[in-house]
Amino acid sequence: MATSNEPEFATAVAVATKQRTFKKFSFRGFNVEALLKMSNVDLSKLFNARVRRRFYRGLKKKPLILIKKLRKAKREAKDHENKKPEVVKTHLRNMIIVPEMIGSVVGVYNGKKFNEVVIKPEMMGHYLAEFSMTCKKVDHYRPRICGCGCYRNSTRFIPLR
Repeated sequence: MATSNEPEFATAVAVATKQRTFKKFSFRGFNVEALLKMSNVDLSKLFNARVRRRFYRGLKKKPLILIKKLRKAKREAKDHENKKPEVVKTHLRNMIIVPEMIGSVVGVYNGKKFNEVVIKPEMMGHYLAEFSMTCKKVDHYRPRICGCGCYRNSTRFIPLR
């Protein structure tokens, strides 16, 4: 009886030890390497209408400076063999994520602080602002007892019972 279970056990172990295969990311049918080689005109044709319009009207000076800083941070991380590049802080919430930014770490200002955003391939074509929320979620927790004995959501007077 022990011999009949051995093949089943062996197949179960083989299935469990099989390495997972990860799906390669592709954006509209192009992999990341092909996107990096594309010109801005060809790349803009893959994005939606709003982003396409922004590309056709031309990139201004500030977004180009940000891309230049991100290139420098990636190059320095590669030279020093760091895992992640240094954070590049920016106020450019309306910056569109392009393939050249993938793998970078950007500190996006939300009006109070800089939120670190690691740029991934799935974020391409989105704005930096979409990954740095300006307002936090409100916690509607238990009401406190007011000084007059009623229940209100906020109060300065908490009874000392």
